[in-house]
Amino acid sequence: MRKAKKVSDDLRVVIVDDEEPARRLVRDYLDRLAGVSIVAECGNGFEALKAVSEHEPDLMLLDIQMPKLDGFEVLELLERDLPIVFITAHDEHALRAFEVHAVDYVLKPFGSERLAEAVERARERIGRGAVAPPVEDLVASARPEAGHLERILIRDGSEVHVIPTEAVDYVEARDDAVAIHAGGLCHLKAQRLAKLEDRLDPKAFIRVHRSYIINLDRLRSIELYAKDSRIAILADGTKVPVSRSGYSRLREML
Repeated sequence: MRKAKKVSDDLRVVIVDDEEPARRLVRDYLDRLAGVSIVAECGNGFEALKAVSEHEPDLMLLDIQMPKLDGFEVLELLERDLPIVFITAHDEHALRAFEVHAVDYVLKPFGSERLAEAVERARERIGRGAVAPPVEDLVASARPEAGHLERILIRDGSEVHVIPTEAVDYVEARDDAVAIHAGGLCHLKAQRLAKLEDRLDPKAFIRVHRSYIINLDRLRSIELYAKDSRIAILADGTKVPVSRSGYSRLREML
């Protein structure tokens, strides 16, 4: 991650792209603009998250297709709302990004004037005090609609945990967060259970209670606990409550 000198009252920008020539081009274009300060250049999503924490930028110029963490996953892990300009060679997510008022969507290859236009849009939005859309809404709208989650990303301070969904035993609702239980460990993620349920494969995960989702592959038995009350016994011995509606869904799946 390359750091640059901060300039007071400038628009503070972070560049995120895994290709160094692409970052160099963006840097050269931004250097031509007055009132812009590049506070960090990042070659991957982990560097981007660190840069946002350290520099508190006004704007992120973000590529989508990157290894380790893609652009959508970076957004998911941000701990603050931040104006985003997508810079990408792929146009298939543009409409959904604009529907949630992303600042701009710049397609590669592009010239200096096109980037200057995107930066000016960001400057105007910030000047108006316009609030960036919630990160969760931006991710939900810009991410491809097809397919289910293959991994769950959890930020814990400076650490990022990447948990394959197949490794998840069960998920538990905790106020406005969910507890992801996997391999004997528990990780908290700031997300509503219903939102996560929508992204999981319904053939592999089932909501057995208003507060619990289980991985069907971990289910070993269902036992009667009291009159009309049942519990699911998982492979590691964990007992999960099963509601009437959850039991009906289980019977349909088994």
